[in-house]
Amino acid sequence: MKLLNKVNIQLLQRRIVLVIIDVMMVCIASIMPLWLRFEMHYQDIPEIYLSSAWNSMVINVMITVVVFYLFRLYHSLWAFAGTAEVQNIVAACFLSAVLNFLEINILQYPIPRSYYFMYALVLTAATMFSRFSYRIARSMRHKALNRKNGIRVMVIGAGDAGNTVIKEIINSNYSTMTIKCIIDDNENKWGRFIQGIKIVGGRDKIVEYAALYGIDEIIMAIPSANRATMKELVEICKETSCKLRTLPGIYQLVNGEVNVSKLRDIDVEDLLGRDPIKVDLDSILNYVKGKTVMVTGGGGSIGSELCRQIAGHRPGRLIIVDIYENNAYEIQQELRYKYPALDLVVLIASVRNTNRVNSIMKEYHPDIIYHAAAHKHVPLMEVSPNEAIKNNVFGTWKTAQAAVQNGVKKFVLISTDKAVNPTNIMGASKRICEMIIQTYNRHYDTEFVAVRFGNVLGSNGSVIPLFKKQIAAGGPVTVTHPDIIRYFMTIPEAVSLVLQAGVYAKGGEIFVLDMGEPVKILDLAKNLIRLSGYKIDEDIKIEFTGLRPGEKLYEELLMSEEGLTDTANKLIHVGKPIEFDESRFYVQLDNLKRAVENECTDVRPLIQEIVPTYIPLKNGDKEE
Repeated sequence: MKLLNKVNIQLLQRRIVLVIIDVMMVCIASIMPLWLRFEMHYQDIPEIYLSSAWNSMVINVMITVVVFYLFRLYHSLWAFAGTAEVQNIVAACFLSAVLNFLEINILQYPIPRSYYFMYALVLTAATMFSRFSYRIARSMRHKALNRKNGIRVMVIGAGDAGNTVIKEIINSNYSTMTIKCIIDDNENKWGRFIQGIKIVGGRDKIVEYAALYGIDEIIMAIPSANRATMKELVEICKETSCKLRTLPGIYQLVNGEVNVSKLRDIDVEDLLGRDPIKVDLDSILNYVKGKTVMVTGGGGSIGSELCRQIAGHRPGRLIIVDIYENNAYEIQQELRYKYPALDLVVLIASVRNTNRVNSIMKEYHPDIIYHAAAHKHVPLMEVSPNEAIKNNVFGTWKTAQAAVQNGVKKFVLISTDKAVNPTNIMGASKRICEMIIQTYNRHYDTEFVAVRFGNVLGSNGSVIPLFKKQIAAGGPVTVTHPDIIRYFMTIPEAVSLVLQAGVYAKGGEIFVLDMGEPVKILDLAKNLIRLSGYKIDEDIKIEFTGLRPGEKLYEELLMSEEGLTDTANKLIHVGKPIEFDESRFYVQLDNLKRAVENECTDVRPLIQEIVPTYIPLKNGDKEE
């Protein structure tokens, strides 16, 4: 209450000061037109005109203060005034002049005809000065201080976003940046100025002017640029060794959210060289709307993003199942905040617990299940193969069995490109999972499908967060092999395609997501070092550690035995199911189950019997 009273007193004091200033300005504006009319010689002004001005002044002052109040000239924050405030000042001053004209004519005071127009101009100029003088002084002070700032900045983009960023950097009390030049590809803008900063040329001038001005940081203020354009600009900027930052997106410019705090460092995903993948959101909406959807492993990287996108498509109920309580709690709190009307159920459970999984489905009767629960870390699963099989294979088997027993309409398995010609336990376990759901699809009403994709940027265990931590620690950045390549997709992209693949599913398919062109991990490491403002080998070193247990140089998305057909979405393909002996498969699964439960010392030969394409890499092996 004391703070509120203090704020109110300060506002009242400011308004009183403004009223006093306005009274003075009206007095000056009442006399100055006569002074200007008689060639700036006060003694030459006829007494009759002076008397008219002085006699009308008291009423004029009161009328003008009321007009200014009605036009909110005592309410605005003048430190941040814009065109709306300028329009209000002009309108208020000219209305004051009209009312002054009526007053003088009603009272029949003699006055020169030029007086009224000059009065309006003087009052407008005086009011503008009184309102904007503080802002002008503050801007001059900031420019003087900014000249001493240590970070020299180049801005790419002379549009609205660039203007907004430049203005805020110049006016900010907390900025440590000095903007030296602006780059824009529009030739009509070259040589012109924004906020006093010169537009020096197009992208071909980036390297030249970065060296000329000793630029430390480059800000890309072109939020509407597509990925291809971003990649081209980043490739040029990499030659400068400057740190790169960019604005998040055009929607934040439209919403008025663009400011210095919204700048972010360039992400490696900006270098993928393609626009974000778009899906048919309406088809997904109709697919999950009103349905009871269950996500196993709902707290993980993929599972949590599945929950986010499903929650945004108005399901009847969303059931999140996860064994790890911290992850489950985090996604629960996030969804409760974003979607307060969502019917959300969050349960702690293991897919390895037959009774628990069955009881959940019996109670909630899910229509659709997204099975994302799995152990996915390749090297860790190599040293704990029995746990990988228990969780991935038999967790999937038990969840699939519970699904058919409880009338689930559709079961979508989240698989991996590592299931293709696997060289590690994790990939082989996922291939067995695909075989389980294909078998179940042939014999039950539930539609079982799998969706296979590669690496996702930013997921738990992803190489990108590891590289960032290593760079922040001063290096070295560790890469397993100079030739290792991977397919990459962002988590939201992968999940949106998983959802749409579910729409296309009729049962038994293995959907394969088009991951684009493969990317060398070494290139990712180099780019991330450069984009962080460091020099490779000078500031941050790169070390090669050798392929980890079970790791391949490259991943395949499709087995050679499988055909490939297209769907309505060119980024989603369907692999033809591989034929295998189901009776023998069930016997092999039983043998595998007993082996892992008895903690078999080497389960790999049993896995090879089930997955003939599984060829484990021995320690020290290097794939060529």
